[in-house]
Amino acid sequence: MGSRTRVSSAIGGRVTITLLGALYVAFAVAWAAQRLTDGGSTSNVALVASFIGVPGLILLYAGYRLPRTDIRPEYYPTIGRWAIGGAGLLLGILVLYQLEPAESVSEPFRAALVLTAFGSVAGFGVGIHDALAKTRAFEIRRRNGELRRIKAELDETVEQLETANREFEASNERLEQFAYAASHDLQEPLRMITSYLSLVERRYGDDLDEDGEEFIAYAVDGAERMREMIDALLEYSRIETQGDPFEPVDLEAVFADVLTDLELQIEETDATVDVGEMPRVEGDVHQLRQLFQNLVSNALEYSGDEPPRVRVTAERADAERASSERTNSEQADAEWTISVADEGIGIDPADADRVFDLFQRLHGREEYDGTGLGLALCQRIVERHGGEIWVDAEPGEGSTFSVTLPAVADRDE
Repeated sequence: MGSRTRVSSAIGGRVTITLLGALYVAFAVAWAAQRLTDGGSTSNVALVASFIGVPGLILLYAGYRLPRTDIRPEYYPTIGRWAIGGAGLLLGILVLYQLEPAESVSEPFRAALVLTAFGSVAGFGVGIHDALAKTRAFEIRRRNGELRRIKAELDETVEQLETANREFEASNERLEQFAYAASHDLQEPLRMITSYLSLVERRYGDDLDEDGEEFIAYAVDGAERMREMIDALLEYSRIETQGDPFEPVDLEAVFADVLTDLELQIEETDATVDVGEMPRVEGDVHQLRQLFQNLVSNALEYSGDEPPRVRVTAERADAERASSERTNSEQADAEWTISVADEGIGIDPADADRVFDLFQRLHGREEYDGTGLGLALCQRIVERHGGEIWVDAEPGEGSTFSVTLPAVADRDE
């Protein structure tokens, strides 16, 4: 019903304006023909006819152009009413003037045609202004309604996200509690197994044959590996929740500590570790130390038969993009790329992504020790710092592990 009413009003409004224009054009032609027949002056007739006909032509053209304007169709009748009202107002004034005893118009009919024609055009102009104002008011109400709807949807989305975030945090907390409880509960029986196996070996060692001693050694080794995996999983689960707040970290000092921790491994393998000039970054100093200790230790371990040669370098990532595309306040988001390169056994490029998955081992335990969690832990640390980690490698040609870390802002420097 509402749509039909709007269409009917639009048609009615245009018809009113068009008929009014046609009426004045017809009056102009009829009046001019009658005056010329009576011998009136051609120039005078043409002038007066134009006073009547031109407003009519304006109204005819306006009725044709209305659909091509910004005015909403339901406001066309407003324009028609203003046009008729303008004509009626001037006609009323003329009638009042005629009633004045001392004054009168010599040709009331001509005056009525001219005045009402101009009054109609004037009313049409006012009606256009009124209709445009109503159209703008309608658009403002409509946009406000859309904004309110969008705001309500955004508020609902934000509330859903906050609820999901709370649930996620609660789930993480429960998972962490479970991981801690599971690790604690699993550690106890593992310690018991190891202790009793060691006790059996000491007490009954003389009665055991070579196979029995080997079986006990396998069992103890398996329990120890499981304990290491449980510890690593617990550490992996706590990267987000147990990390320290970010602060400016001097990587020179971090690598000095790493080399101190790996001093025995470096000496045993006759390794050379060359650390270039290191920057300051934003991060968790303890997790960054763990990250680079894992990467350097892997470079030493997977060196092959030759003494390990490890190079650690740093370069500013996205420096050009940061200077050309970012504002001064955004340059704090620039990054450093830290690379740990070795000349070891390398990695097949097909396994470049898989090495960061949990429990992924590319070599058997008889070749290399490990839990298969070291690189997964490195990736989790780097992701917490908003960076990326990747490896460029070829079998037999060494590997280069690279990580991006956020640079310290100039104001912090």
